[in-house]
Amino acid sequence: MDDPEALLATARRHTTRCGAGDLVWHHWAPASGSGGRAPVVLLHGGSGSWTHWLRNITPLVAAGHAVWVPDMPGFGASAAPPDGQDADVLPGWLEPGLRQLIGVAPVALVGFSFGALVAGLWARAQPARVARLVLVGSPGLSADRLPALDLRRWDSLPPGPDRLAAHRHNLLQLMLAHAASATPLAVALHAANVERDRLRQRRMMLTDAVAQLLPQLACPVHGIWGAQDVLYASRLALIGQVLATAPGCQGVAMLPGAGHWVAFEAAAAFNAALATALAGR
Repeated sequence: MDDPEALLATARRHTTRCGAGDLVWHHWAPASGSGGRAPVVLLHGGSGSWTHWLRNITPLVAAGHAVWVPDMPGFGASAAPPDGQDADVLPGWLEPGLRQLIGVAPVALVGFSFGALVAGLWARAQPARVARLVLVGSPGLSADRLPALDLRRWDSLPPGPDRLAAHRHNLLQLMLAHAASATPLAVALHAANVERDRLRQRRMMLTDAVAQLLPQLACPVHGIWGAQDVLYASRLALIGQVLATAPGCQGVAMLPGAGHWVAFEAAAAFNAALATALAGR
């Protein structure tokens, strides 16, 4: 589905505490029940919101999964966390929030980019919560310097065509591999998300934090990457090598023709790969 308002209208909105404000959750339930399937929790990327998963929620629900998607603290409609500005503080708000909503039921936890780092930290802190972990375009596999990107400042530009042009340029620098993927919808989603980002001092993404925690995880771990992810340009082999250090590593699906935001740019292939991972294959 490419209509965020229509998709959001089919969800139930819940709030849990985040400091003095709210942590906003969106919940989609399958019409015929989950049939014993674990709920799926989707964690968006940095400068994102639930809309990072716009093209993935409907297939999951159609397959019988209950889907929970927060706007993580500091992003989207959720309040900023009062106790820090990086990934390590977010599980401390997400776990009690999810416990309030669904109890202690194990979930399949899927994290994209910054959200993959949060998901890994959450899985390490709460191993009984995470039945399966899927990392999508995760940072934190190496402390090596990331490729230099030609990102443009947008915040000094007035709302209008020039600001949107800057957002489109940045999308193509970091998130998408092909100009045709930077549709008006993609630009609008990105612009809305970036302009609501209140967690701008993220530094753990530049470390090897995920590589350090993977050997400590007992749950099955899957990876899904776009083969043209600019964060791993010329070093795609590193992804499989690092994920293999997880005792429960189930392998990496490398999707051709897609960049960092693989769940949007190659949605059909991504949805198939995610379905395979959730089925434990």
